[in-house]
Amino acid sequence: MSHSPRDSSTEFDGSQYDSDEEIDENQLTEVTPLTAANGQAPPTNNRHDSWITFKTRLRYYVPVFSWLPTYSIHTFCEDFLAGLTVTAILLPSSLSYSVLAKLPPVHGLYSVVIPGILYSFLGTSRQLVIGPEALVSMLTGSSVSQQLHYMDGESRPEDAILIAGLITFFVGILTFILGIVRLGFLDSVLSRALLRGFISAVAIVIMIEQFLTMFQLTEEAAKDGIGRASSSVQIFIYIVTHFNRAHVLTTIVSFSSLIFLLITGFIKKKLSKRWPQVQFIPEILICVIIFTILCNIFNWDKDGVDILGSIKGGGFPSFQIPYPPSGIHIMDCFEAAALISVIGFVESIVVTKTYATKHNYAVSANRELVALGTANLVGSFFQCFAAYGGMARSGINDRAGARTQLSGLINAILVLLCLFFLLNAFYYLPKPVLASIVTVAAISLLEELPHDLYFMYKIKAWKDYALLFLTFFSTIFISIEYGTLISVALSLILVVKHSTYPRITLLGRIGNTDKFKPIKDFPDQAEHVKGVLVVRIAEPLYFANTGQLKDRLRRLEEFGDMNVHPSEESRMSPIENVIFDIETMEDVDASAAQILLEIVVAYHQRGVNVFFVKLRENQKKLFKRAGIMNKVGSDRFFKRIPDALEYINRLGLNIE
Repeated sequence: MSHSPRDSSTEFDGSQYDSDEEIDENQLTEVTPLTAANGQAPPTNNRHDSWITFKTRLRYYVPVFSWLPTYSIHTFCEDFLAGLTVTAILLPSSLSYSVLAKLPPVHGLYSVVIPGILYSFLGTSRQLVIGPEALVSMLTGSSVSQQLHYMDGESRPEDAILIAGLITFFVGILTFILGIVRLGFLDSVLSRALLRGFISAVAIVIMIEQFLTMFQLTEEAAKDGIGRASSSVQIFIYIVTHFNRAHVLTTIVSFSSLIFLLITGFIKKKLSKRWPQVQFIPEILICVIIFTILCNIFNWDKDGVDILGSIKGGGFPSFQIPYPPSGIHIMDCFEAAALISVIGFVESIVVTKTYATKHNYAVSANRELVALGTANLVGSFFQCFAAYGGMARSGINDRAGARTQLSGLINAILVLLCLFFLLNAFYYLPKPVLASIVTVAAISLLEELPHDLYFMYKIKAWKDYALLFLTFFSTIFISIEYGTLISVALSLILVVKHSTYPRITLLGRIGNTDKFKPIKDFPDQAEHVKGVLVVRIAEPLYFANTGQLKDRLRRLEEFGDMNVHPSEESRMSPIENVIFDIETMEDVDASAAQILLEIVVAYHQRGVNVFFVKLRENQKKLFKRAGIMNKVGSDRFFKRIPDALEYINRLGLNIE
């Protein structure tokens, strides 16, 4: 569906305030002329200015007020069609994801309604559709299973609902706080290799667990001790060794529906390149309708196929405080919620930024966190489990012509109507068909793996390969909990490692000119100045990245290159002078200033002269207070490197 010219970022009033960065308070109020015609400042109307400021703030923090005042019937028609299209896909998938979360099917629909309504008012993305996601549902279900395993006695379905609600409550609180303290940059923290390894492993875990349902071996496995505490490898081995116990009709129904979904999905992808309208065909809903009708006609349920049956909980989800049942480990729930918060946000913000770039409007990662946090926090009191944005359904929402967040509200309302009037229509829906739908969703999580593996191979990124497979195999062979712990821990370690690794560069002279360039970038042109080490500190120095500064300077002094192994023989001639180019060193904190002073003292003890060039005006006071200026000598600070070299010549040192 084509978009009209009104689809620009200026269509809805207030979108210019959708920036994710800090905003100048003066930009949020109307600018008044400084002088009137008589040269005097015009009288101000404080009440009017306050009202203008309030309206602007409201549009910024509650985005619905930025697009609702200019909403049109034409836009509503496009949003309605998009919402209707997404609902046809979201209904059966939400029922399926409830199975992954170890909850009754109706809770998947709850997790569309409440979070969807709230996000439509608070979210900054016009195309994002939030609801249950395969990865997030699997993480929720894994934690629920683990907690039920801890509990004494026989667990009840109500316990699983309470545990999922508690996890969702923590998810909402954590996500909301992350937004309030402006940690929207977290989507850049997780390594792509680690994330790909973890997501791929979870996809395999999902498929293996669904095979138990598709072969109807769940009860048999439970009797033989294969259950919540078993690893994916144990479950897979059990399925292979007990395949002869599989229920034949269930197996036929399972793989018939799976093949139907895979083939129709493949055909859709091929035909949509020529006929874009094909992509809106809801093959999942068609599969559900076909197999529900066949089950009703041929009485598969009487032949042993498990069906959904009567779905309890129709209508608007009831209010329930997510209190912790006795016997559960609250800290484990909190840890699972922390991971779900980060993973869910990363998935959502990728989608958000993709469509914001495509349609040329700004989004705020921090306000997305607030919106998603609020949606999950409120949802936890209405028996929802964690809901975030999904790439597939958001893509359909976009292609179907979604223009504003109202398409998500329409989608939530349509699902709510289904809760009131259509739940009985799913009575004969075979559970193995739901398992097939989940399996197809898991397969979609693996789609980008070959591309990422090939790309890492092409650029010889062996470290990324190692990280990917470490996360992958730890998740597969041990558990999702260990896989998540390793992926997050390694990501944080990598971030800390890079942040504590100061970027310093050795500079060389270009021929007989006064120009200096990094030697590693211009090895054939830039040459070392004999007896002089010219070092550029290329970033601000603070307590976290100065710890290795001394060691890195020593290695540059000995080898001239950080890539040389420290066990090798020294390659550089002894130095008598060090010149620090600190133009790009924008800031220095107290810890870094102390380290710099220690470095200067150490060089002086060895008889090495120290010089600084391009010291910023705002740093002079700090250098004086720290004693660096006094220790170095005020006559050894210069504006250019050639000036420092000329001074060294005047000292009587021969440099070339």
